[in-house]
Amino acid sequence: MTNRIAELRKKQKISQAELADAVDVTRQTIISLESGRYNASLLLAHRIARYFDLTIEEVFLFEEEGNK
Repeated sequence: MTNRIAELRKKQKISQAELADAVDVTRQTIISLESGRYNASLLLAHRIARYFDLTIEEVFLFEEEGNK
C-alpha cells in the first residue's frame, strides 16, 4: 500500500510534527508512513483522511496482491 501523505502535507505546508499532533501519533509514525515502512490502521487512516478532508481511498492507494 502506498500513500499520498507527504504530497498532501507539503501542499498544505505543514510539518510532519504538526500532522502527527493533529492525528494523535508520533512524528516517527508519520515518517514511517511516508516512507512506506508502516501501514496505517483503519482508525489512523480515517483520521489522516479526515484531516485532509479526503476519503481514505484518496490518501491511501491499495494495490491488489495477485489472485486469491
